[in-house]
Amino acid sequence: MRVGKLLFVATVLGALPLAAQGAQPAVGTMAPDFTLPGATSAGVLAKPVKLSDLRGRTVVLAFYPKARTSGCTVQMKAYRDQYATLFGGGKDVTLLAISADADTTVAAWAKEEAFPFTFLSDLGGTVGKQYGAFNPKWSMDNRILFVIAPDGRISYVASPFQEVDPTSYTNLGAELKKTSAGKS
Repeated sequence: MRVGKLLFVATVLGALPLAAQGAQPAVGTMAPDFTLPGATSAGVLAKPVKLSDLRGRTVVLAFYPKARTSGCTVQMKAYRDQYATLFGGGKDVTLLAISADADTTVAAWAKEEAFPFTFLSDLGGTVGKQYGAFNPKWSMDNRILFVIAPDGRISYVASPFQEVDPTSYTNLGAELKKTSAGKS
């Protein structure tokens, strides 16, 4: 019963619109470039991640509120557990999970949970603001997902991304197949 209540609360909270600062870039527009410090399960990255350096690859930007919270843990574990099928094990798609958490916080979380993708630290929400994800009232991001095609254009937006709904991952997988095939 406790898990059921937790999923219900996560579903309700994930469905509530939060007041974000800034407009979300639209499908078909160039993704705003940024540079942020990052971390993986191996620790804090020596060099920051610059979005434009990933041109030529499909990139998923997954904004989420806060490390180690229930809904965010559900979401990141789903990405981990479907990493090979959804993201081609990182060979076909680069997944960047973005929050206002410190890089040391997400590095520790990534190591504890064996997350195989990169987390980016957006302290202050500068990038979240560029993407219309940052909520200044709570100093954290809303749960929004962007797929960026290899040409740097946004091909898909899920706002909000419903982390407990299996169709969210099915829809993401379909978009990634389409984008990877050059049909975005």
